[in-house]
Amino acid sequence: MYDYKTISVEVRGSVHYLTLNRPDMLNAINTEMVGELSDYFGGLFHNRACRIVVMKGAGRAFCAGLDIKARGEGNEPPFGGGFGFQGFLADVYIKMRRCPQPIISLIQGAACGGGFAFALASDIRIGGESMKMNAAFIKLGLSACDMGVSYFLPRLVGVTIASELMMTGRFIHADRALAVGLVNQIVPDAELDAAGEVFVEEMLATSPMGLRLTKEGLNMAVDAASLEAAMAIENRNQVLCSTTEDVKEGMQAFIEKRKPVYRDA
Repeated sequence: MYDYKTISVEVRGSVHYLTLNRPDMLNAINTEMVGELSDYFGGLFHNRACRIVVMKGAGRAFCAGLDIKARGEGNEPPFGGGFGFQGFLADVYIKMRRCPQPIISLIQGAACGGGFAFALASDIRIGGESMKMNAAFIKLGLSACDMGVSYFLPRLVGVTIASELMMTGRFIHADRALAVGLVNQIVPDAELDAAGEVFVEEMLATSPMGLRLTKEGLNMAVDAASLEAAMAIENRNQVLCSTTEDVKEGMQAFIEKRKPVYRDA
């Protein structure tokens, strides 16, 4: 189904396993990878067959950020909202948040710069003990406000810690990342896949529409102007769910003390 060179997508039922696949380059981001990620995440918006995406990096790193050597080759895409490569890559993170499928990232080794932003744009982050992440942009003479980091990070860990990480470019390692709520869980690297599967199974036990609308509702509530605005989205989503056969099945299964069988209908 997917014929990519820098990423691979394995489809197992309703779950996609997306792997950044440039292990010799620590899965650094080049123009080809951006194009493939843009195509993949852009196609998820109307893909009802896919319910969950599990994202990881091949080899010993999640993603080391921008492939600086490749960027020096002048391979600029002729798009990106007028911002060239900058806009081209930035659009990937927007598509990650826009897609209705929850994204579970399994992070081992380095997640730097744009790779850090991939982790931040995910819904669930599970770190291996080798995990280290940083806003590497500021180490390269750039602003650390890049690829959505200035949006995602303070919402996850607060402005104080976000300011520290973004203004210094220092790494945050596994234990502290867990302590400040940047990741959901830390496990030995060898157990990352298994830890991800626990989340997958629990999400698959929910109704498909309920899961999709929960991601949408959370996205909207983060920026809601008021409690009333957040509740308006909640009310709309609950009315939509309440019209489905799945909600009838969920309630009947609860009464009968059995697992529901959802059909996304």
